[in-house]
Amino acid sequence: MDEENEPAEVRLDDGVVPVEVRQRMALALDVDDLVEARRLAGVLAPYFGTVKIGLELYTASGPEAVGVFVEDGFDVFCDLKLHDIPNTVGRAARVAGSLGVRWLTVHASGGETMLRSAVDGLAEGASGASLEAPGVLGITVLTSDKVARPEQLEDRCRLAADSGCEGIVCAATDLEATAPFKGQLIRAVPGLRLPGGASHDQSRVASPREALDQGADLLVVGRTVTAAADPVAAADQLVDHLLS
Repeated sequence: MDEENEPAEVRLDDGVVPVEVRQRMALALDVDDLVEARRLAGVLAPYFGTVKIGLELYTASGPEAVGVFVEDGFDVFCDLKLHDIPNTVGRAARVAGSLGVRWLTVHASGGETMLRSAVDGLAEGASGASLEAPGVLGITVLTSDKVARPEQLEDRCRLAADSGCEGIVCAATDLEATAPFKGQLIRAVPGLRLPGGASHDQSRVASPREALDQGADLLVVGRTVTAAADPVAAADQLVDHLLS
């Protein structure tokens, strides 16, 4: 959110949420109702500096699903997982850039030409709207896949880096294999669950603390908080877990 509106800290019953923790947390708004998504984001804004908009919400509400959160001061992680011919991906990325997204996901398996088209299109769209340059995140291997081979991860990280991507998306269990690219690529990590939490449809899961300890730059958290009976209490528990 805007610096002037950003809380320096959020006081909990037994601790404090530092700004640097909030800035590394992305709230996955995997719902099909923009009103509900905005309500959740508003309630949880003290804990999350970024919101992730995936295919479900984008399909339901289109570009407005980006615009309202940009207006609300969030960084927007637009998780569209683009994968098509380079021209199509580049044009789609240009539209996303003009909307004010902070990050856009593209499948690294699409190859260097497609990734470069995404990077160039995203930058062009942002520039045309007089916005700061956003970044492309290359999807390595989906967290629902049971296996991610180290050589596959290395190849896709190299593709992302060579194509001008700002970072990658990988499972926490893949952080060791992608460690050689630390500092060169930011690493966004979904599929996170608190200890004892349900894994749902994810295969390679870990706790947020484990991901942070292994070098994750951005922690993507969804149902652990959004599906809880009390999302604020769940967010408190999440932060306690991270600060423990």
